[in-house]
Amino acid sequence: LQDEETRKDYDYMLDHPEEYYRHYYHYYSRRLAPKVDVTIVILVTVCAISVFQFFSWWSSYNEAINYLATVPKYRIQATEIARQQGLLNKTKEKGKNRRSKEEIREEEEEIIKDIIKNKIDIKGGYQKPKIYDILLFQILLAPFYWCKYIVWYCWWIYCFTIKGQEYGVEEKLYIIRRYMKMSQSQFDSLEDHQKETFLERQLWIRENYEVYKREQEEELKKKMAMDPRWKRYRRWMKNEGPGRLTFIDD
Repeated sequence: LQDEETRKDYDYMLDHPEEYYRHYYHYYSRRLAPKVDVTIVILVTVCAISVFQFFSWWSSYNEAINYLATVPKYRIQATEIARQQGLLNKTKEKGKNRRSKEEIREEEEEIIKDIIKNKIDIKGGYQKPKIYDILLFQILLAPFYWCKYIVWYCWWIYCFTIKGQEYGVEEKLYIIRRYMKMSQSQFDSLEDHQKETFLERQLWIRENYEVYKREQEEELKKKMAMDPRWKRYRRWMKNEGPGRLTFIDD
């Protein structure tokens, strides 16, 4: 009876001896309850998720590099840079240090991939993982991010609402991204010519964006109408469709 909660249960039992099953439940629920601190459980869970995130992102990043190494455009550029730096000549050694063609091919492949990693900025979901993006650091840095956002929001209100300054390029792209409901990584993965088109059409203005959105929807409908897969799907939905019952004898 050293625990305060246990003493309360004991006093309640003395006052209500007829509630036998309730006392029995409370007694064993406290005896069999896990003694592990909830904080430790949460911390271990967050760490496990963070480790999984990091290695999963590394796997996606390596897959992107392996794919780009097979694209002729990037492979030719990387090979040319490797030749200019004299990296490919080092792989073809003679005499005692001579290696098999398979070993030389593997080393040349690694050199090309390293050049692609250093020269090409992969954006979006396949970008190079950063340790500060994992869940653990996001939680630890949440107060800093909140303070940073509040300062930025106050600056935005002061500059563009109170003083009425014109938007810069970054501010225009931010508004466009918000209209499109895209995350920062999704927006960064877009090609530069697409962003230039957004700026040329002044999509940071709501009316212009609504016109652009309707145009994109109409274009998508036309593509779907001409797509043979969608034609087959519509034909199937019209003739049979999901869940239709038939009473045709076999």
